[in-house]
Formats: sequence, structure tokens, C-alpha cells
Amino acid sequence: MIETTKTNCPYCGVGCGVLAKREPGNGIAITGNGEHPANFGKLCSKGSALGETLGLEGRLLSPTIDGQRADWETALARVAAGLGDTIAQHGPDAVAFYVSGQLLTEDYYVANKLMKGFIGSANIDTNSRLCMASSVAGHKRAFGADAVPCSYEDLEEADLVVLAGSNAAWCHPILYQRIAAQQSTSAGKKLVVIDPRRTASCSDADLHLALKPGTDAILFNGLLAYLDSHDAIDMHFVNCHTEGLREALQAAKQSAASAAEVAALCGLSQDDVLRFFDWFTATKKTVTVYSQGINQSSSGTDKVNAIINCHLFTGRIGRPGMGPFSFTGQPNAMGGREVGGMANQLAAHMEIENPSHRERVQRFWGAPGLAEKPGLKAVDLFDAIGDGRVKAVWIMATNPAVSLPDGDRMRDALRACDLVILSDCVRRTDTAAFADILLPAAAWGEKDGTVTNSERRLSRQRAFLPLPGEAKPDWWIVTQVARRMGFEDAFPFDSPAAIFREHATLSGFENSGARAFDISSLAEIDDDAYDSLMPVQWPVTRKKPSGTPRLFTDGRFFTASGKAQFISITPRLPAHGPDDEFPLVLNTGRTRDHWHTLTRTGISPRLSQHDSEPIADIHPKDAEKAGIQDGALIRATSHLGEMFARARITKNLREGDVFLPMHWNDQFAAKGRADALIDAVCDPVSGQPELKHTPVRLTPYAPQWKALAFSRQPLALEAATYWVRSAEVECWRYEFAGDALPDDPESWARGLLGFKDGKDEWIAYRDTTSQHYRFAVISGGRLQACLFVVPDFASLSRSWLASLFAEKEISPAARTSLLAGAMLGAGEDDGPMICACYGVRRKQITAAIETEGLATVEAIGERLQAGTSCGSCKPELRNLLPER
Repeated sequence: MIETTKTNCPYCGVGCGVLAKREPGNGIAITGNGEHPANFGKLCSKGSALGETLGLEGRLLSPTIDGQRADWETALARVAAGLGDTIAQHGPDAVAFYVSGQLLTEDYYVANKLMKGFIGSANIDTNSRLCMASSVAGHKRAFGADAVPCSYEDLEEADLVVLAGSNAAWCHPILYQRIAAQQSTSAGKKLVVIDPRRTASCSDADLHLALKPGTDAILFNGLLAYLDSHDAIDMHFVNCHTEGLREALQAAKQSAASAAEVAALCGLSQDDVLRFFDWFTATKKTVTVYSQGINQSSSGTDKVNAIINCHLFTGRIGRPGMGPFSFTGQPNAMGGREVGGMANQLAAHMEIENPSHRERVQRFWGAPGLAEKPGLKAVDLFDAIGDGRVKAVWIMATNPAVSLPDGDRMRDALRACDLVILSDCVRRTDTAAFADILLPAAAWGEKDGTVTNSERRLSRQRAFLPLPGEAKPDWWIVTQVARRMGFEDAFPFDSPAAIFREHATLSGFENSGARAFDISSLAEIDDDAYDSLMPVQWPVTRKKPSGTPRLFTDGRFFTASGKAQFISITPRLPAHGPDDEFPLVLNTGRTRDHWHTLTRTGISPRLSQHDSEPIADIHPKDAEKAGIQDGALIRATSHLGEMFARARITKNLREGDVFLPMHWNDQFAAKGRADALIDAVCDPVSGQPELKHTPVRLTPYAPQWKALAFSRQPLALEAATYWVRSAEVECWRYEFAGDALPDDPESWARGLLGFKDGKDEWIAYRDTTSQHYRFAVISGGRLQACLFVVPDFASLSRSWLASLFAEKEISPAARTSLLAGAMLGAGEDDGPMICACYGVRRKQITAAIETEGLATVEAIGERLQAGTSCGSCKPELRNLLPER
């Protein structure tokens, strides 16, 4: 009997339902769950490729202490003693936890309980600080609670959707396709994209406002002033349910009094600004979606409130098709906030600075000494590690050595820390290199618990694989450490269901409706009911046992007065502007098919074919000034550090702007880390870093030699100045370059490729005059590795070379082609992956267009399936069609 498990995708905050089906031979087939209300069976390219990420290669499968394998009892005792000794000598604030939106809610709950309730410090923060903190702070200022008012259905109900700082087509593609479907089938619906770049989300937009980076608050202040001048106020709603309008309007008019002024400050045409303002004014059903382009700013909280102000003014909140809608970055960033996983929160939406809240939580937990003040937020926390205030840090399910700004300084902090504990499922990450103790954690497919998506919907993430090696769930690891620190009675948990029941009970504890988060009707569910729990949106109370699709439908908010608050916004530009030394503005973010720091997507061959290395998007005029050619290597430099990338010259961004991806790190590239460039400037309210605006300069990098290699085993590339690796089906692909080729290239190549004399066969071509070299290792008739040192890779088909590693025995023709450095008789390269969901490459698409006369994206989909799943490749499909 084939077993199917209903679970949830571990990537973004959409929270897609997934079916994991065991197949004969222990394979796992991944498909979308057609019954899940977040995605109705659709999956994006990353979700579709989850089956490629379930292998055990590279997994951390046993505890290690100082690089040596240890048993669990020794490791747990060492962690408990290390934390306990630090507290005894230096106090509880000398200890910190840094956790993650990848944790399940139950993991998060016990970590927060241990830190704030029993260690007695609030020094627990999360990588959600890097993506959602400004949204949280904006919600709390306006609504009195971190409460997202909307449901996904509102995206389809809306007549106007505004995407502000959100490339949803790539970052939340399932939701974007719900928006796009409405655009294409319902007359009169409009989509506006506000983004300095022309992203894939602009392909369906009726208007793209490519504003100057950092000027979003000016734009929305201008909109508020325009709404007022055009009498677009919902007077009843404002009078009965809000406070602070007069001051907010005054501030808006001082900074953005007219459309002309807004256009000048934002670098937009006045006609486009007026068009946006007119559409927003005239369209009652409006949803404003915002994401990292708003949040990741030194004034991100103000930008969030500038958006919310416009919805409060027009009363467009709490009703179908209306509201400000924050798209969450991680699968459980919201669940972590529910349990108080940020340094300035208590559990269950209670406030650490509120004495009555502290007393309530302390009494509920029976905690001996609950933290009495907010802890250190992410960047401040790592500063404290660096200067010695924090002497022990426990990092869980995240990779801060890559993701935090001013990355080299953050690495110095970890290097100097007395005790670094890391719970992770991956053996080698940039952060693991600094860990004294490594604890093997369960990965997706092995974990069991709950997550909460962007629309407040709780879903079950269920295990369908056994725990490998000695890996354990995070909740178990934390609970065992807590017991060894003397807190057995407070951590009796033997299952995630038991933790969930306590979490749900606390949410309703002495909560008469004053706190937004309440799932108390789930507090008494038994293990079977927990196991079969269906997706549901909180609050889930006895009055609303089926959940709550929208908040604020009655106009009641969670502020002291019960009224929403207008916030006066005086726009602030980014902390650092370009100058003569660093004349360009760096923006960072995701690529289409990758996620965070590549620990999961980086091992998927399918997801590594679209962008296989860091790509720098550069405007043609900026490239010309810097002497940079399309496809060439470049060096990006800020006042903090440098990185290498490959240039892509495009008009899809403003002159003076550069875009680089956030994903690459020391496991996948040499000097490919964008975090090394970014200053640790943070929003003063939210503590969220400014990851979207760093002054840089670009210079060409002209290496003396370039090489391409494929190998079944990882390669050590000390001789290369630049290298990058990407996953293929049976091997790794490397592209690298350097300043000086080793004196004896063949000896170097033999060592690099792992040639074993007397066992392996060595194929070699040498032209020392032109420095052309081709080498290959064959073992047992199979290709093990090959290396090409050549000035130009144009004749080398990467897809063909990778396919040779799937052959059980390499053919004579392939041997000849390896020596010739070209795939003789094999045709042209298939080109890059365009549709990762169905594995369709550019050559297949262009051939079908040319030979079959395909003229539309829909026709391509019918013929090749490309673009028919998540749709994130549709803009590229349109670009491949001939102009008509």
C-alpha cells in the first residue's frame, strides 16, 4: 500500500499544503495538496523539487564536541553545563539564543519558555528580525497587536492590488498567480507594482512605479494627502474607530504636499503618480501587499505605517477585498511571533514591558525569574557577542554567518565567543565552522508540529520519514537541556502535541478578547485530534471554533482605546547614500529558484539551473562607465568588504542601482556573500537591518585563466580566486578563475580531480602555448571528473557534460569529445532552465516556437507544460516569443 502524508512546504510564508507519497523503492513523490486552502494543489518550483532535497548526503547525523563525535548524553550535559556555568559566573544576560522561522511552533515555544522563563533573560531573537520585524512593529503601532487583517481570498476579491516592495511572482508565486488569474479573467481589475526594479511581477502590471530606492514613505504620505484633498475619507470609520488623523495628515502634507512634489522626490513621472493616486482613490476594494522591499529598511516601520494610514483613512480594512497585507518571508515566522520568539515579546502576544503580562506568564509557567526587560535584537545581540557581553550563544536552524549584515564582523564575533552551540540538520555551513558543539536536528519530512502562514492559518507539518542517524527534533533537544539545567517540572513534554496544548492554553489564559492571538478552543485536543488538525486561521475560540478569516470586521482594535492609530510619518532616506567612492546603490534579495543560504535548494539539480552563480544586475549606462561587459566577472566593493559576481546588463533596474542575490556563501562560492558588503544599520523601532540600500562600486575582474569542471566529489579550489559550484543530477559543476595558473597544470589537475594512479584512467590534452588544457578521470568505465582550462566556454555544453555522468560507461565518442573540448555531433547546449517545475530548458522552448509556430505563453504551456504550475517562468516565456 502506498502511503501519502499531508504536510506543509518548508519554504516561504504562503504555507502551501504538500502531499508526500512513498513510492516503491523508498522514493518520495511530492505534489500539491488540492484540499489545502493556501494553494489548492499548486506548488512553486522550490516546492515541486522538495523530493530532490531529502537525501542524507551532507547531513549532520550525530552530536559533535570540538569537532569530535559524541553521544547525546555527553552533548546534552555539556550544553547544560556550559549555559549553567555562564549564568552562574556572568548572569543570565550573558547567554543568548538565536532561533529561526524554520523552527516549528512547538520548537519555538519551548526555546522561548526556557530562555525567558527559566534562564531569566530575553536574549532570544530570531532571523525573522531580518525579514518581518518592521511589519510587526507597524502592526503593533497601528492595531495594538501583531495581527495581519487579511486572507488570501482578499487578493481575488480586490479590484486593485498594489505590490509594494514585493516581487511576489518569484518570492510568493502561488499567491501571485492567484492575483494574475483575476487580472486576466475579470474586467476592470488592476495591478500596480511599486519597486525600483522591473521584476517578474511587473509582467502583468497595469502600472509600474520604479521609484527611487528608499522613498516609499514619501509616496504613501503623498497618497494620504491626495486622498484627503479628494475627500476620499470614510468619515464614519475614521471618527468611530481611529485616532491621530490630524497629526498624521499634517506630517504627510509637510513631506509630500502634491503629486508633483512626490514625483520629483521619488524619481517618477507626475502622470504615473497621479494615475496611481486616482486608482487608489476610486477603488474601494484595494489590497496593498508589501514585503521585504518595505521592511528591510532603516525606516521600514514608518513605511509600513504610511501604507496602513491610507487604508485607515479610507476604511479599507476588515472587509472582503481590502486591507494592508504583509507577505511573510518564512514558513513559520508568524508562529514564532505567536510564542514570543522575538527579544521584545512575551508568549501569546503579551508584552515583556507590561508588568501585568509578565506576572501572568510567570504564574502560568511557574517560572522562578521571568525576564523583566526586552532582550537584544539580532544585530545588537551579535554586537554583544563580539564585545564579550554575551559569552554563550545557542543558534537553532539558521545560518547567521551568511544572513546578517556586516557579515565579516559577525563572523569575528562568533569566532571570539566562549561557547557557540548550533542545532542544525546540515553538517557544513558557514556558521557550523564556528560551533563548539553541533547538535543534529531533524529536517523537513522528519519533523512534526505546526506552522502559521501569512494569513494567520495554522497547518500541520507532519513527518513522513524516519529520523536518520542520531538526529532529534528541536523541541526534544531543548526540553532535554532544560531538564538537565534543573527545570524538569516545567518541561515534561513527550510530544509536540503536549507542547501545542500548553501553547494553546496560554493563548486563552486570562484573555477576554484583549489579545489578538487566541487558539484556546484547541487547548484540550487529544493526540489524535492534533494529528488530524485541519488548517485554520486564528483566532480559534469557542465563539469562533472554525477560525477567523478576517480581523477588525467590527472596527475594534487591540489598542488601549480599542481604536486604530494613525501614525505621523516624517520620511527618512536611507542611512547611507552613494558618493564618489561608492556611486551605486546595492539592492539584495532572492532569485527565482533559490532560498536563504542554499542549504536545501543548493543541493537540488533542478533548482540550480536557472541562476547557478551570483549574478549582478547592472544598468547599461553604469556598466559602460565601469568598463563592464555582459557575462564578465565583476568585483562589488563597499566600505566593509567585497564579493565577486557575474554581470548581467539589463534595463530592468534604474540607472545607479545594482541588484545582487543574498544566497551564496562559502560552501557554494568564493567571495560570493552579499552580506559582507552590507552595513549593520537598523530601523530604530523594529531593529530590522537595511538590506536594500548599500553604496557600492563595481569594477571588472579580469582573471588570467578560467576553468570549468564537473566532479562526483566536491573539489578543493585553493588555486582559484573565484569559484562557484552548483548541483547536477550525478555530479557537481564548478566554474572558477584565478590570477595565476599553477606552474604544473597537469599535476594540479590530478590532485584537484582526485586521480588515483594505478586505479583510474587519465585523459589529457595540453597546449601550453595557448594555455588550453583538458583533463578527465575515468574509473570503472564511468566518468568521475573532468576539467577544462580554456579562455572561452562557448563550445562546451554544460548540460551535455553533466549528462555523461549518468552513463554507466562512457562511450568512445564521448571520450573523443572530452579531448576535443566540444560535444562532437551532440548538437547545441540545451541552455539554462526556464521552467524548473517541469524541467524545460530554453532550447526546447525556442525550438518549439520556431518549428511549431507557438505564439503565446499558453501555447507553450499546452505543448511543453512550461508555465503551467507556479507560473514564475511566464515572464521569461514571454521574452522568448517573437515580437509581433
